[in-house]
Amino acid sequence: MCLVIFQAHVFSAGTAGCAAFLANYHVKSAATVVFNNKHYDLPPWSISILPDCRTSVFNTAKVRTQTSVVKMLHVDSRFSWETYNEDLSSLDERSSITATGLLEHLNVTRDASDYLWYITSVDISSSESFLRGGHKPSINVQSAGHAVHVYVNGNFLGSAFGTRKQRSCIFNGPVNLHAGANKIALLSVTVGLPNAGRHYETWEAGITGPVLLHGLDHGPKDLTHNKWSYQVGLKGEAVNLALPNEVSSVDWVQDSLAIRSRSQLKWHKAYFNAPEGNEPLALDLESMGKGQVWINGQSIGRYWMAYAAGDCSSCSYSGTFKPAKCQLGCGQPTQRWYHVPRSWLKPTKNLIVVFEELGGNPWKISLLKRTVHTAAVRRYWMAYAAGDCSSCSYSGTFKPAKCQLGCGQPTQRWYHVSRSWLKPTKNLIVVFEELGGNPWKISLLKRTVHTAAVRE
Repeated sequence: MCLVIFQAHVFSAGTAGCAAFLANYHVKSAATVVFNNKHYDLPPWSISILPDCRTSVFNTAKVRTQTSVVKMLHVDSRFSWETYNEDLSSLDERSSITATGLLEHLNVTRDASDYLWYITSVDISSSESFLRGGHKPSINVQSAGHAVHVYVNGNFLGSAFGTRKQRSCIFNGPVNLHAGANKIALLSVTVGLPNAGRHYETWEAGITGPVLLHGLDHGPKDLTHNKWSYQVGLKGEAVNLALPNEVSSVDWVQDSLAIRSRSQLKWHKAYFNAPEGNEPLALDLESMGKGQVWINGQSIGRYWMAYAAGDCSSCSYSGTFKPAKCQLGCGQPTQRWYHVPRSWLKPTKNLIVVFEELGGNPWKISLLKRTVHTAAVRRYWMAYAAGDCSSCSYSGTFKPAKCQLGCGQPTQRWYHVSRSWLKPTKNLIVVFEELGGNPWKISLLKRTVHTAAVRE
């Protein structure tokens, strides 16, 4: 099998001229090729364009483009938070649906809320051995997605989450039960409605079961077919806490540094003034877990701090393109900034309401301005010229290899910086280096031209 590394594609129109494309298919090595008795340097995995079959005007590995450098600048606006804990004590009183067995989440909520409470009760005999020092029982909850938070007797036990590829999830953990009636409340959470995929209209969500108690004297107890009560949404949603004219309908507590806690299902509110200027605004929610945000009653969307996995250790586009090449942001949130439209803001006293499911820290939320700077980007690759520079004579038939210069030197070491791109002060230079070069030896140069007299 013959592997073609270099190719020349020539397009000719007779005496009207021709154009050529010179290709180097090697993924690692640069090369010097001869075409029409001229030498051309081709970086790895690149194509040079010769519109007249002689002059190289463009190479795909030496693309210079204008790009935007985005900066997120903190606004001098601190939020003074007040907090309201979602009320779990009145779940039974607010339940509007009762059924034997587990109902599908979306059929009950009808998109009125992301949240659906599943509530039941289980009686525990006073003779159970775990009440006298035996092993603590456990609860197993199976959900079709997207998440479930488990509460027993008003105490938070833990959560389970699905993923983009695997929506279903299972919670399994120890549980504190007492003799008599024990209330089990499961908060099922969806992240919107499915809108893509094969037969997505048939996909289920919510607690599908089984729901099992393990570790009892008479074996596992299946609660799947118990009598269950259902409550659509949260109390904070029912009283419209996100709306400016309803936000005072509950008792808020000043969330000072002294009493700050990281408990689940908390509402936070604060007021802020609109920053000056017309730059786009965003909230930095990196310190939060999962929830929703409203500005003056308008939802800016759900948030969920997922962190990117991958390999950001190297970057090269040589070879066949794959999406995993040249990854950025490994270990960082896939999204941390959430846009705040300026058209929603008043000059002063804008209301922000945050509902946090997992116990994030609202004191680290900050308001940012988005600024854009235009910068020039150019790729570089230090290839070194090969050849014989030991002698020079133009006697005889001309050949390109005669009287070579720069053997062992970089084929290109100086890269033009346009003065039109520069500000008087504080110009930003960013260098991405793949192979471990030394940036401390980079220098800025002026190019001067002197005219000299030459006489034979």
